[in-house]
Amino acid sequence: MKFGPLVFLAAFFALSLSWSAFVLAPQLQIGSAVQETNAVVKTEMYPQERPGLARQGLQVYRANGCAYCHSQQVQQKDTLVDVVVTEVGTNASRVADALNTAQVGKFNGPGLAAGLPKTILRNIALQAGDSINSILKNAGAKSQLRLVPTGSDIDRGWGTRGTVAQDFVFDSPVMPGSQRVGPDLANVGTRLPDMNWQLQHLYSPASEVPGSPMPSYRFLFERRKISSEFSRDAFADPESKDYEIVPKPEARSLVAYLLSLRAEAPLYEAPMTPPAAPATNAPAAATNAPAK
Repeated sequence: MKFGPLVFLAAFFALSLSWSAFVLAPQLQIGSAVQETNAVVKTEMYPQERPGLARQGLQVYRANGCAYCHSQQVQQKDTLVDVVVTEVGTNASRVADALNTAQVGKFNGPGLAAGLPKTILRNIALQAGDSINSILKNAGAKSQLRLVPTGSDIDRGWGTRGTVAQDFVFDSPVMPGSQRVGPDLANVGTRLPDMNWQLQHLYSPASEVPGSPMPSYRFLFERRKISSEFSRDAFADPESKDYEIVPKPEARSLVAYLLSLRAEAPLYEAPMTPPAAPATNAPAAATNAPAK
């Protein structure tokens, strides 16, 4: 075995190279991503580390095999645009004529100028949107293109954009799932933000979603006789008015995790235009009031 040391060094080098390529390099990439935001809106840090209770809930989610029936990866087919006219300038008829000449649609000046900003075209290709933007600009109008992610998952209301790796930066282990016996949960915290609904759904899924094949997680709750008033986060026992259902810490943490699933920030990897904030005529002093 006079070549033994050489064989050992060659094997050690090969294993070290493989470990560096498949373990070290991805970890360094994820580590750098944690320190930065990839959000389009730079004032919005995304993703953010989940609160402690939600981090515990991820372990409960994992231990109970939730990923076997639920995915966390909204599929996106394409990104289209809406054309929104914000100003028509000094000659609305000229803008309408330019659009009509380009066979974009049938418009008239007064109708185009009313109710601005106004979406005049929806779900068209980006190149076509750029062309219409140029027509509007040359006619003296101002417009915007709103990015609209599309796909069957988005049509179902499961999310507002496709899921990307950035969404899982702070999760360990990552639980994207691979099957959909139940709906996708990538954005369930936005879709179903009611904690009480989530708790009751865990206890008795079919009572909240008729026909649901999801099993009951009653072992995450305690059934207690009601004393003077309901316990914290408890709800009435559907089988007896004298008893209450009290969530255990595991149920509370699991719901905290579900409510933390909010993949809705626009990213450079998954661009979208956030919906405009609703207009309000409330006094300035009321703008910081907590939402109900």
